[in-house]
Amino acid sequence: MKSLGLILVLAGLWWPPVLAQGNHPPVVSRGNNRVSTFLRKTLAQRSKDITDAAAQMPADKYGFKAPPDDITFGYLTLHVADGNYLFCSFIGGVAAPQLPKLSESEPKQKLIDRMKASFNFCSTAFANLDDSRMSEVLTIGEAKMSRSMAVLTLAGSWATHYDLQQKYLQLNGYATPTAK
Repeated sequence: MKSLGLILVLAGLWWPPVLAQGNHPPVVSRGNNRVSTFLRKTLAQRSKDITDAAAQMPADKYGFKAPPDDITFGYLTLHVADGNYLFCSFIGGVAAPQLPKLSESEPKQKLIDRMKASFNFCSTAFANLDDSRMSEVLTIGEAKMSRSMAVLTLAGSWATHYDLQQKYLQLNGYATPTAK
């Protein structure tokens, strides 16, 4: 019962920022499979937002580091892709593909292509996902969490990464996709 309370508290903390991002229709649905439907709708919205922001940043700015995070925009782009493959494989119950290692200093298009492919992988991994196993405990790295908590973690990370992209774009004098 204690863990259910913790899950509800954490879910309550994740939902407002996830739902408040951008000018998108609500991703909450009624009926069966509300969590998996939420995830697929959020994936569709965030994959477009994050990909558009990555495309907007000029290639010569992919090495830019914004304080206090001290990571490059190229690293952030690759990090999104790596996180997608990790979380989407566990949430969807499918194996992640074995891909060649990339570095943050790869050409812009190569990093964007990896990120796009990771979002496509997530779409495939979630195609048959339903809510029947959302309480199943997953081990992702050293962390143990329910499948539904992994969904919230992934959706929250997309919101955070998109916010970081907007910060990097603004610091370089570019209008962010939501500000256009």
